[in-house]
Amino acid sequence: MGRRPAADATRAPVSRERALGAALAVADTEGIDAVTMRRLARELGVEAASLYHHVRGKEEILDGLVDLVSGEIPAPVAEPADWRAVTRERARNTRDVLRRHPWAVSLMASRTTPGPATLRQLEAGIRPFRVAGFSVAMAAHAISAVDSYVHGFVLQEVNLPFRDESELAAMTGAIMQSFPAEDFPHLFQLTVEHVLQPGYDYGNEFGFGLEVLLDGLQSALDR
Repeated sequence: MGRRPAADATRAPVSRERALGAALAVADTEGIDAVTMRRLARELGVEAASLYHHVRGKEEILDGLVDLVSGEIPAPVAEPADWRAVTRERARNTRDVLRRHPWAVSLMASRTTPGPATLRQLEAGIRPFRVAGFSVAMAAHAISAVDSYVHGFVLQEVNLPFRDESELAAMTGAIMQSFPAEDFPHLFQLTVEHVLQPGYDYGNEFGFGLEVLLDGLQSALDR
């Protein structure tokens, strides 16, 4: 019987965990469309057919990726009774993780078989509302509003067509030269007096919007 090459002999055995780790690396560097069973097999150094002994197919990989990302979101440390603090912390933690994995934003809402980490995140989001006295229906409205805001903000944030202030200035300058200012007076004023000011960062808008949302939920709870 021939001996296996040294690389094969020392390679860690293929497992579902290794397959998901390889998928996560590919998605982070090349995007979710690059994640295929053939590509993962190549990354793991095995034949594609043998990979099916560990995962049923790409759908299981996608489900696993969503749960991996959900598992990276730290649980809030604020007291559950302080629903605003818990919700604020959970929202910020979620945004931080989704920015590291921008491909996950649109994928998370599309899966029909969530894993335990995903369910724990939902439980952590709903619990403070119920503890604070939100009805079941109001808790449903609240978690939907918060998660929609966070995911929507990140989706827009990671798809912005500029990376820094110089690119933003060049882009907005070209737009402003192409259209008469009198047709868009408020837009141009906001651009010049806010967006093009030194230190502008679109990400700073996140906190303001989140507080407005929390204020609205507080008003609903008070009523």
